[in-house]
Parts: sequence; structure tokens; C-alpha cells
Amino acid sequence: MAGLIALYQLLWHSLLPVVFLFLWRRGRREPLYRQFWGERFGNTHTPLHRPLWVHSASMGELRGAAPLVRALLAEGLSIVITTLTPAGRTAAQQLFDEPIAQGRLAVAYLPLELGWAVRRFIRQVNPRAAVMTEIDTWPVLLATLRTQGVPLAMANAQYPKESFIRDRKRWWGFRAALFQAYELVLCKSDTHAQRFRQLGCERVVIAGETRFDLPASPQQLHAASELSRQWGLATHTPSGRPVVCFASVVVGEDATFVSTMQTIRQALAKQSATPPLFVCVPRSPQRFDESERLLAEAGLRVVRRSACLDAAFQPDENLKMADVDVLLGDSLGEMYFYLALSQVVVVGGSFVDTGAHNVIEPLALKKPVMVGPSIWGIEYPGAEALAAGVLQQHADANRLAQALLSLLTSPQAYAQATAGAAAFFAEHGGATDKHMATLMPWLQERAP
Repeated sequence: MAGLIALYQLLWHSLLPVVFLFLWRRGRREPLYRQFWGERFGNTHTPLHRPLWVHSASMGELRGAAPLVRALLAEGLSIVITTLTPAGRTAAQQLFDEPIAQGRLAVAYLPLELGWAVRRFIRQVNPRAAVMTEIDTWPVLLATLRTQGVPLAMANAQYPKESFIRDRKRWWGFRAALFQAYELVLCKSDTHAQRFRQLGCERVVIAGETRFDLPASPQQLHAASELSRQWGLATHTPSGRPVVCFASVVVGEDATFVSTMQTIRQALAKQSATPPLFVCVPRSPQRFDESERLLAEAGLRVVRRSACLDAAFQPDENLKMADVDVLLGDSLGEMYFYLALSQVVVVGGSFVDTGAHNVIEPLALKKPVMVGPSIWGIEYPGAEALAAGVLQQHADANRLAQALLSLLTSPQAYAQATAGAAAFFAEHGGATDKHMATLMPWLQERAP
């Protein structure tokens, strides 16, 4: 193990120019990639005294861990959050602006996979313990935490089936063996817990996923309600205009979703029904322009959120929503607004092999949810939601369109679907309390 990690570090040192070039190029579109270079090498000064170190790689992971971070802050702990991406860093600063201003929380980039950089970070921050979220197997990071004596736990832990099988076969099981560095693993489900136990993790607890405890933005929900009324949408009145949201759309899914839109439009037109409104939210800002172009080329009339609504969600007085086929969600951090506008939600990342994106937020708003064939990334709560009938899985655009039409045109079926989503969400809530019930005693034992 030590020899492989040494070779791995050597490779990282030799490829540093490539890493710099990658970050610099990414900085063309996201300038924050070109800032805070010192943090990438562990140069992270903070006045916090023995903070808890929480690492969430991405914006999605960070948002999911937010209820847990807030609960830890409420216990009087100071926290340093690290992330890999500018989007994650920005989200942390927005979500925790108040504790940052109060000097109780700091945000930084995770150090690169260089032992001396990680040691510098540990020396400067002096964390009482480290909590990684979702899944994290950076070899140098985990090995250095272990040798430096920093207690290590994982929250919202998951180990997807494909990754589990692959990691045990490749490189003599090198990556799978890294999980033994974790002293405490707080898992999303029993399925994930069994996998961590098979890898030799000694203390594994089923605690659920704290994303279920995320509060929906009151401002966004209110704005969606007001616009639903003004625009005559079915989310305001059953006889209103049908609305379908395509959330977190990724590269390769546009053709599938455009075909679905066209099928639904044609079917409703044959019934002389109100034409639908589609809400399309690309996964990344880099795809906003491309998505708009592809929708327009398909003959759909598109308006961008930034063009028709101001920062307070007030609509352009000249906008005639009846002339719009697609509302393009070209904003960040407003997913609850787009979901609340809609009757049914189709979650992206599932019609290409990327494992699907978050289904918890639409379920929290009691929305029926549909996905494609690829859902390995949401094994929890995907398997449970499929079994409960609150998540539908469809193989292609035609089957997806028919399922959507069934819900949009049957009030009884729609009522049953929304009731099921509400019951499922209520059953899986409370994960933050379950995490805290184990995590706080562990912290007191290992890092008083």
C-alpha cells in the first residue's frame, strides 16, 4: 500500500504542469479556478481554534451535507469546509454566510494530492477531526490523515455497486482498501453499509441521507406559486396549463428530451388540450447557450429565466407566456423554484450512463419523479423509491412521453402519485438527527 501511494504521489508531482494547465483553462469560464492557488497547496490560514474539517467535493454534495453542518454549528463547533470546485466554494459561502461573518466557519479548496500540501493544511488548520461526505478515496489525503492522527469519518456515505465491484478488482484492490482509513462510516442505507463492512470498516452505522432534511427556499416556493397563478399553470389550478420539468439535463440527453416534448405537444394538441410548458434546467452553466440553441433548432419557442424574470422573480410585463414552449433555467441555486413550477419532474443524468442526479428535492415537493435507465448514482434512495412506486423508470423517449401523458391527463393518477411522494419523503426524513446521535459522541471520544 505504501509503495503504491509513493508511486501515485510521484505521478502527481510529474503531472503538476498538466494540473495547472487544466485549472487555468477551466478558469476561462469560471474565474475562481484561477484564484486561491495557495489553498491548492495547503496554505490555508484560519483563526478558528481546532475546527472540525468537513469536505464536500461538489456543490451537490455540499448542499446535501448542509443540514448536518448547521446541526454541528448549533452544537458550538467551528468548521472548515473544503471543496474541489468553484461552484462548491460559492455554494458554501452563500449557504453559510452568517457563520462565516461570525467567524465560526471558513471555506477553502482541498489541497492537491501531495503529501506535503496535505500536511501543511493539517498543520495550519489543526482540525480536531475530519468528516468526508458521500464518498472520498483520495489516497494521499486519507493516508496522510491517518499518519497525522486526525480522526476520520464519512457522512452520507455511499458506495455504488459498479464502483464497489470495480475497485475490488482493479489495482489489487488498492482503492477499496483505502476505506479502512475511516474510523466511522455513516451510511445512507443498509445496502451501502454491507459493502463498507465487506471492505473491513469496523464501525458502520445506517443513518440515512441528510439531503432529506434540506429546507426548501420559502422565497423560491412563493415566487413559483405567484407565477403559477399569473401564468395559469396546472400547479395553481387543475384546469391550468400542464408543466413538466427536465432537471439537471446533461450532454447527450437533449435529443431524448426534445423528442419527449414533441410527442407530448402533439398528443395534447390532438385532444384540443392546453399546450404544455416545459421547464428545462441544464446541469451546468456552460450548457445554457447550447441548450437554448438545440431547443430552438427543434422549433420550440424558448425564453431564458434571466430574460423574463428579474432577481426577485418578477416577470417582464411584455412577456406573453402563452407564446412560450420552454422556460430555460439559466440560473444557479434556484432548483426549488423550477421544481415548484412543475407538475412532474424528469431527472437528468439518467438517460446517459452517468447514474442520474438528485431525486430527493422533487420528492420533497411531493412531485412525481421519472428517470431513465441509468440510476446507479442514486442507488439510495432510487431503489427504495422504485419499490415504493414514487419513482418511475423508463427506457426511452417514447415510453417516457407516454408515462408523462398518463399523469398529466389523469387527475386521479396524479393525486395518487403526489400522495405517494409525500409519504415516502416523510418516511426517510430525520437523517440529520441520526447522524448527530452517533457523530457527536464519536467526536467527544476521539477529539475532546
